Amino acid sequence: MSSKLYRDFDHAELDVQYNARNTVPLALFQSLMQQYADQSRAARTALPCTLDVAFGDHPDETMDIFPAVGLAPGLAPVFVYIHGGYWRALSKNESSSMAPAYTKAGAVYVALNYSLAPGASLDQIVDQCRRAMAWVYRNIEKFGGDPERIYIGGSSAGGHLCGMMLASGWHADAGVPDNLIKGALLLSGLYDLTPIPHTHINEWMHLSAAEAARNSPAQYEPAYGCPIIVSYGDNETDEFKRQSMDYLAQWHALGYPGEYLRVPGLNHFDLVLECGISDSPLAKGMFSMMGLTRD
Repeated sequence: MSSKLYRDFDHAELDVQYNARNTVPLALFQSLMQQYADQSRAARTALPCTLDVAFGDHPDETMDIFPAVGLAPGLAPVFVYIHGGYWRALSKNESSSMAPAYTKAGAVYVALNYSLAPGASLDQIVDQCRRAMAWVYRNIEKFGGDPERIYIGGSSAGGHLCGMMLASGWHADAGVPDNLIKGALLLSGLYDLTPIPHTHINEWMHLSAAEAARNSPAQYEPAYGCPIIVSYGDNETDEFKRQSMDYLAQWHALGYPGEYLRVPGLNHFDLVLECGISDSPLAKGMFSMMGLTRD
């Protein structure tokens, strides 16, 4: 009889539940990854932007910044996107597909880069993202952004990293206010990492039980109860769906605003591209949260 390791799942069952890649055919996955790259390259070519802005000393510690288009008097809200890739793939270079929609709507768009596993531990990756957020707070005004209106979004591993940005316990050391983040878009995120050491993902993450626990957003109360939007693809595994809804339920239990937005027919990967369509529910939801008006 197989031993149950987490929530009545054995090792083989956990591997299925946490294998996002296998939820779509290989050809579709490859096509969507190419769209990430192509749409991001097109955005960098078509839009004003400042590329490879360093927020730290490591070569990976960079971001691309796209100013708001037709900026009205005053500073614009800021949207920082943290990419997914199970902490071992992708970069800021595939993370700008949303930039045209957000900048046209009146926001500064930031595509964040971080070091990848297995070369970097999850502790290091979380630290990089937190230092990046502190850099944005201290410097984004130079790019037309309002440091008092910073919003974040992320998909999959990026959703997890957004959860760690929302968590309490790091702001004082970084010299930023607890309410640094004013809202978040959380796509197919993982918020309880305790099952990860029991899966194939640990082949590159090398997470101990202790590291998985301390990097689980579900283990922390948020630093500030900002609004959040949670979403995931229709064909995601039960565990990806449960993790999102459990995190949202925790948020609501603390009395904080949050909603689940379903966009029918999407999967773990094309959900990201949907967010770059101005009339999509996910884009409209974030624009409304950010106080943006669109043409």
